[in-house]
Amino acid sequence: MIEIHPLTGIPEIERGADLPGQILRSCAAARLEVQDGDIVVVTHKIVSKAEGQVVQILTDADYRELIANEAADIIRRRGDLVITRTRHGFICANAAVDRSNTPDGTAVLLPVDPDRSAHGIRMALQHATGKSVGVVISDTFGRAWRRGQTDIAIGLSGVLAVLDLRGTTDHEGRELAATEVAVADELAGAADLVMGKADKIPAAIVRGAGLLGEGRISDLIRDPDEDLFL
Repeated sequence: MIEIHPLTGIPEIERGADLPGQILRSCAAARLEVQDGDIVVVTHKIVSKAEGQVVQILTDADYRELIANEAADIIRRRGDLVITRTRHGFICANAAVDRSNTPDGTAVLLPVDPDRSAHGIRMALQHATGKSVGVVISDTFGRAWRRGQTDIAIGLSGVLAVLDLRGTTDHEGRELAATEVAVADELAGAADLVMGKADKIPAAIVRGAGLLGEGRISDLIRDPDEDLFL
């Protein structure tokens, strides 16, 4: 059985904040003990704030310039909306430059190396608890061809990125030839059900998923040579 536990009471994060410590204090307040196999999902925003990835923007022109600087490639434009490829390889709106849930006149950028950020949090949690855990850093992305947004993984450590079912069989005995499940994205989306954008709950524990492993975020990024649309 999979359980999802919101981690409440985490304060506004500033540069240099001890995120693993904040996570453990939230667990203690909820009388929630970290267990082997737990996966901690953390929104990128608190990771970026702790790492100083917050910049000042005074005007809309500053915002547009920041997007241009953060984008490795411009895929499409429509009015003020820009679809970009980031240096990490993510295809997203406005190079993931985020002005929500941050003080006026500022914007939050993605972590420079989200996998490294996730690894640092994971190592600190494992050192403090003696438990084997995984960490996923999440962000909210739109999806081509579908309305609405959902959280996806942008960084991970100790967690499978993709569950490759190719070569196994379905319940009728037919061999699966193309099935690869983006389990890291599913973990991020599941955790978002209990976090919420306006509730100031920037982290959650997913328990019972059985998805610890050696994944990297690059495992989820399709090679441009395989893209049928770009």
